[in-house]
Amino acid sequence: MMLPKEITAWQMDAPGQPLVKRSLPVPTPGPGEALLEVAGCGLCHTDLSFLYGGVKTKKTPPLTLGHEIAGRVVAAGSGQESLVGKSVVVPAVLPCGECALCRSGHGTACRKQVMPGNDLDGGFASHLVLPARHLVPVDPRGFELWELGVIADAVTTPYQATERAGVKPGDVVVVIGVGGIGTYGVQVSAARGATVIAIDVDAARLENIRRFGAAATVDASGLDARGIKDAVKAQAKNLQLAPHAWKVLEMSGTAAGQAAAYELLTFAGTVGFIGFTMEKVSVRLGNLMAFDATVFGNWGCLPELYPAAIQLVLDEKVQIRPFSRRFRLDEINDVIAKVRAHELRERAVLVP
Repeated sequence: MMLPKEITAWQMDAPGQPLVKRSLPVPTPGPGEALLEVAGCGLCHTDLSFLYGGVKTKKTPPLTLGHEIAGRVVAAGSGQESLVGKSVVVPAVLPCGECALCRSGHGTACRKQVMPGNDLDGGFASHLVLPARHLVPVDPRGFELWELGVIADAVTTPYQATERAGVKPGDVVVVIGVGGIGTYGVQVSAARGATVIAIDVDAARLENIRRFGAAATVDASGLDARGIKDAVKAQAKNLQLAPHAWKVLEMSGTAAGQAAAYELLTFAGTVGFIGFTMEKVSVRLGNLMAFDATVFGNWGCLPELYPAAIQLVLDEKVQIRPFSRRFRLDEINDVIAKVRAHELRERAVLVP
């Protein structure tokens, strides 16, 4: 296949500074690697955390951010030649596949894992080189390939959370925060047959998510954790839902959301923490024992779960188009400013 003479990348030189556009030599894939032509890369809250939230990247800048990537393999190193020409979605967390954690099914906790846009250069570029073993081939069907980039985190991370929580038909699922990943937490849970109650402080988001799987909503504006619990209990009673064994998925990434999630712990209940914040929350851990309850944290999604999550999107059981918006990669600094100012309601996808 014809390769470019150089690639374009938008790089972070230092936290708090605009990204810098650079022309760079075309990277050569080594054994087990692939050179990907980027079709689209979603802008995630994690990218903003690296830029403005005080979260350090593993690779020292200059670094190309971006981990929600879909693209086409244009070259590959030895052992991965069969991937050339294929459209793929890139898992946001790439485990080594060989260590004790990977072998025991805990690949997202792998200590040798790499994350594009963190451990190595990511997807805010025309091309990038990645380990090839976990790339997920995809037939976009009725979608353009760039649209599928958001699957790589925004869809799959909630998907793994529902797997971890064991969400099944008849369950009561409470999703806290219906922003970038919460919208998909609601949709995936509903697609798995659960009745979903959605919580947010944004009335417009709550109104919208009713069209995409939420059976009821709670506006948390002005409510403390106990007030949120009372409101959710009232909604559950109205829907004639069980008062116990709720599965609560915290996706707001705020201290208030985390406090509310723990307050919503029920007998035989489960709480999953998916959103991230640097803030601390005080809770009474004795409730876990008294309620015979479970709490877990979720980081990314195992590559082997990607095909099922992708299928939900391709079958349109999970809708991505109403929650995504395409921008040219050259607009990235303006887009970042708009996201920080809360001027965009959709997830931005940057297209070279």
